[in-house]
Amino acid sequence: MAVVVSLLIAGTLIATTGCTSNASNETKTLKIAYESTDAFTAMNDLFTKVKPEFEKAHPGVTVKLEPIKANDDGYKTKVQLSQRSADTAPDVFYEDSYNIQADASAGYLLKLDKYLAEWKDWSQFSDAAKAAGAGADGTYAVPLGVDTRVIWYSKPLLKKAGVSEPWQPTSWQDVLDMAAKVKATSPGVIPFNMYIGQGMGEGAATSTILPLLYGTSDKFYDSKSGKWVIGSQGMVDTLTFIQKLYKDGYATTPEAALDPNVWQVILGKDFPQGKIAGTVEGSYLPSFWQKGGTYAWPDYDKDLGVALWPTQDGGGAKFVSVSGGWTLAVGAKTKNPQLAFDFLAMALNKTNSLSYVVQNSQIAVRADVASDPTYLAANPFVEAISKSVQYTHFRPSNVDYPKVSIEFQKATEAVVLKGETPQAAADAYDKAVIALVGKDKTTTGQ
Repeated sequence: MAVVVSLLIAGTLIATTGCTSNASNETKTLKIAYESTDAFTAMNDLFTKVKPEFEKAHPGVTVKLEPIKANDDGYKTKVQLSQRSADTAPDVFYEDSYNIQADASAGYLLKLDKYLAEWKDWSQFSDAAKAAGAGADGTYAVPLGVDTRVIWYSKPLLKKAGVSEPWQPTSWQDVLDMAAKVKATSPGVIPFNMYIGQGMGEGAATSTILPLLYGTSDKFYDSKSGKWVIGSQGMVDTLTFIQKLYKDGYATTPEAALDPNVWQVILGKDFPQGKIAGTVEGSYLPSFWQKGGTYAWPDYDKDLGVALWPTQDGGGAKFVSVSGGWTLAVGAKTKNPQLAFDFLAMALNKTNSLSYVVQNSQIAVRADVASDPTYLAANPFVEAISKSVQYTHFRPSNVDYPKVSIEFQKATEAVVLKGETPQAAADAYDKAVIALVGKDKTTTGQ
């Protein structure tokens, strides 16, 4: 009997040892999820470069790239759905900075503090950039770059309209005056466009609603109290400007504005063909027009000018910009957290970060990249765009912001498509915000 027991124990030990050995030699797979469309290839380009580098440095590890073909909002929805199961959740994924608070609270993101503490490159990132990846109790993502919002305008069309160049409006009325002159001198041209509606998603917030709201004397969110502002005259004035822009025929048609791909038409056709005089958009636009870009346009640096977006009447800080930026995050359900972070770190080392910001005309978030001659020489507008940083505002780092942003978008549709008065649309916005966040998280306009 003792012999049998000994043999059984020995067999068990052999089997157990064998299983452990096999497990340690199993190929580990990292799933990398990111947005990829015909017009947006930045992340695919980056990860296609990093994948073989990482696999070579980590024998036995397979990097599986999982591009998601959708616009920003569609991409975010699909990633969130994938988080329901560890089998489908990505190990590393592309994450909009304004979603970090909400996704961290939902348990989708791995807290990175202990990994960042041992990563020597973390000291190269600016404090503002680090804040972009922060959740309520730590850091959950690392930024790829930062963008700002500026006015892009056509020098030939403004010259034809008799508008002196370089053009720098000092109030909203200056923008409307320019648009009126372009409309009178160049029939069929879009004088000045700003995005609206849910089709453009967050683009309508960052390039339209927020630049306008931040330029009024009212807040829309009180960061000290953590409360959303209702009853704001600034919201009424913002919606009044948007309604006038469309009603007077300065912007694109309302029907075109609802197309989620309207930005591709504006960047890919209207600007290169001289069919639009100006728009508020991101500092990253040269990435689409430079050599090798999706909408390569040899003369873009000669035909275009950059101006800062003005406050409502030229008061206060005089100018306004809005910053956003995308990050890389590690999924909370990853089975290989250290490996996942190591992939993130390689993707955002100096060499890969430099390649990314140059290709995508981003504002560098690493000090060593920001001072690199290649970065400084890559974008002909880097000096003009850099001026906007001092006036910029980051979207509220608040779990409720993504829901409130949708109400912004609905309000623009109300005044442009439904013909509602700005006051009525602002009142509807207030009611929606109260319903979303609760009366105790709101405060009256000031």
